[in-house]
Amino acid sequence: MLNFGTETSARRGEAIVPMINVVFLLLIFFLMTARLTPPEPFLTTPPRAGGGTSVAGATLYLSAEGVLAYGAERGEAVHAALSANGTGAVLLRADAGASAAHLAKVVARLTAQGHGPVRLVTVPR
Repeated sequence: MLNFGTETSARRGEAIVPMINVVFLLLIFFLMTARLTPPEPFLTTPPRAGGGTSVAGATLYLSAEGVLAYGAERGEAVHAALSANGTGAVLLRADAGASAAHLAKVVARLTAQGHGPVRLVTVPR
């Protein structure tokens, strides 16, 4: 006499193990490919330069139109947010189309507020 009930339940349990493996592999894939940094507030094209080293610090964005951004803050509120964050190194990610005069004003104001060194983010040639 054959007992079909026990054999069928064992096969059902065995069939779900490969599906669990695939789900875990997909989970690992999506965790590894996820973006862990917040997106840039606006698209910037950094200027090109040779050499340089990577440094850490608060990242300040300057658009080609002269708009400043830091985190969720825009415009003049950026300076207050940076001051609340404390002094230290500032990474200035300026668009290549930003005017040198505007860039100089921003750097002068950051230096006067005690932030420094101010580093300009560039891309290699």
